[in-house]
Amino acid sequence: MPRIKAAVCRAFGQPLVVEELVLDEPAPNEVMVDVKACAICHSDIFFAEGAWGGDLPAVYGHEAAGIVSAVGPGVEDVAPGDHVVVTLIRFCGGCHYCRRGQAITCEEVFARDAAGPLKRADGGAVVQAMHTGAFAEKALVHVSQVVKIPADMAFPVASLLACGVITGFGAVTNTARVAEGDTAAVIGCGGVGLNSIQGARISGARAIVALDIDDAKLEAARHFGATHAFNPMRDDAAAEIMKITEGRGIDHAFVTVGAKAAFDGAFAWMGRFGQMVVVGMPPSGVMAEYDPGTMAAWNQRIVGSKMGESTIATDIPMLVALYREGRLKLDELVTRTYRLGEINEAIADVKAGRALRNVIVFD
Repeated sequence: MPRIKAAVCRAFGQPLVVEELVLDEPAPNEVMVDVKACAICHSDIFFAEGAWGGDLPAVYGHEAAGIVSAVGPGVEDVAPGDHVVVTLIRFCGGCHYCRRGQAITCEEVFARDAAGPLKRADGGAVVQAMHTGAFAEKALVHVSQVVKIPADMAFPVASLLACGVITGFGAVTNTARVAEGDTAAVIGCGGVGLNSIQGARISGARAIVALDIDDAKLEAARHFGATHAFNPMRDDAAAEIMKITEGRGIDHAFVTVGAKAAFDGAFAWMGRFGQMVVVGMPPSGVMAEYDPGTMAAWNQRIVGSKMGESTIATDIPMLVALYREGRLKLDELVTRTYRLGEINEAIADVKAGRALRNVIVFD
């Protein structure tokens, strides 16, 4: 069994600690990946701070890319040497939701749910968070979690496809199904929000309004395709949106941050038949408010979008193709790369709002 270095969360809210762990060999239908890059997602930070509970010690990191180093019995889709994206989307293919094409909500109980592949040298268990645990030199995952990518694609860029890109882009194309000529607003212009903006641009939305309280992020939003950008702390965003939409309001409002004010405020911008798409996930216990009378009278709706409702076997290759055609911006999303020993600095940078995506890289 290989020994690997990993960034371990020992206590919620405390810095991660790099230590040596033992990783199991691949079991049937499992793939071992030499992690080359793992981006830092706000979900990793929320988990590490205890916002959603969970058991410790744990290894987070779920937005990764690397090279397959070993496979278990029954694996046919990938082989050692293949370059892959590693996602947290794990599915069986045969349960109720998988048969309906909703693999992101697979209800199968996997063997690794009872005993994960990570241990300390003394045999103590370490949680493989989100079935991935990619803040580590190697990750052992179910074969359903990996998708092959071109060998010439840079790993830091490819890692973004595992979560931030498919979540933001898929919320637009899979969940909301934005059509040419629709109007869209994106509340929160971090890594996920910028990909919702890209999804709206590529889908042909005629107006794409970016909303954020950080002017630097609004400038980035314009670069990624927003037609208008407003700071709700300074601008009368509702009035401006009504001007843009000729008094009708927005067709699709994508809330990509986990803040109560963002969920509550979205209704001020939505028109008749408008929908709010909940993309960002707040800490447990945060509740939003809405006016059910207006919702019913105006045929409005609220829908959730987990991981962009992505089917990774088709969505990730499609996104790779868009990137290679120059239509999808990925390089611009990588703010900075860090080594594993610098992970706490990288996380602090993300929390301070100084990064779109910081990425941990491995030799």
